[in-house]
Amino acid sequence: MTKLESHAPDPSTDNQATATFVALESSVAAVVATTPGTIRLAVACVAAGGHLLVEDHPGLGKTTLAKALAGALGLGFHRLQCTADLLPADVVGATVLGPDGTEPAFRPGPVFTNVLMADELNRASPRSQSALLEAMEEHQVSVDAVTRALPVPFFVLATQNPFDATGTSPLPHGQRDRFLVRLMLGYPSRPQMDAMLAGPDPADTVRHVRPSVTPDEFRDLMEAVTTVHVAPPVRSYILDLVESTRAHPLVAVGASPRAALALIRVSSALAVASGRSFVTPDDVQEAAVPSLAHRLLLHPGVEVTGGEGEALVAEVAASIPVPLRGD
Repeated sequence: MTKLESHAPDPSTDNQATATFVALESSVAAVVATTPGTIRLAVACVAAGGHLLVEDHPGLGKTTLAKALAGALGLGFHRLQCTADLLPADVVGATVLGPDGTEPAFRPGPVFTNVLMADELNRASPRSQSALLEAMEEHQVSVDAVTRALPVPFFVLATQNPFDATGTSPLPHGQRDRFLVRLMLGYPSRPQMDAMLAGPDPADTVRHVRPSVTPDEFRDLMEAVTTVHVAPPVRSYILDLVESTRAHPLVAVGASPRAALALIRVSSALAVASGRSFVTPDDVQEAAVPSLAHRLLLHPGVEVTGGEGEALVAEVAASIPVPLRGD
């Protein structure tokens, strides 16, 4: 096993950044019935400046999670309900005639916001799905030969039900790769279900989620994530993990350089959540499946239940020797 360099940075990080992360976690946990680890990864995704894809069966709280995150952040929010007849202009906007019928003017679409919730993204046509590609990657949109910048920060929180293919258009590999993290909520525990049945409807409660952080605090949190130190042995561990996905016999297309960068970003956010200024192998292992699994293309016939990618990444991560920190 490789040992971490002995001259590691000071273990403490910005206490305010960690407090901001915890405040966001607490706000979301108050209305979303899922595991603490899932909420932690969702907050880590936005803290790292990435887009979040939430997949699961209907009725498990995908929309509630997206709304709770947007409410806790206190940023500009638009909801886009994806349907088969959704047009690209319904997403990014269009140039239309002015009120007097003569002077054309640009009418911004819902993408011009800080937090865009794309509900049931896979129910939109491929043409409309692709309208988000430039926005998600470059934080801008081009309409009628004019490029317009989007507000800063900009996040897409998308939901979809991957288990019902009727009337859907599965996201292509290139679009899945734009999402920093993919999560599945799973069924709530029995105590969580009991509390849900005894209390108010979460769909009503989430409408009243108030901002738990200020814009400046959230900006400082994002900045803290970018300054987290990743020691050479940890980078080597990440490279081993990424390269192993490419060499795996069941994988047609393994993790890309963008995937490796995504893994570092999410791991760094988890380090801040734990009050550290450096990434540990534990952070990498926690971030590996939600950061990498949706980016892999498996050989035909391998994907049967939909969870093979997650199992494969978990297997690879467990098979690689973990670097240990020296005294």
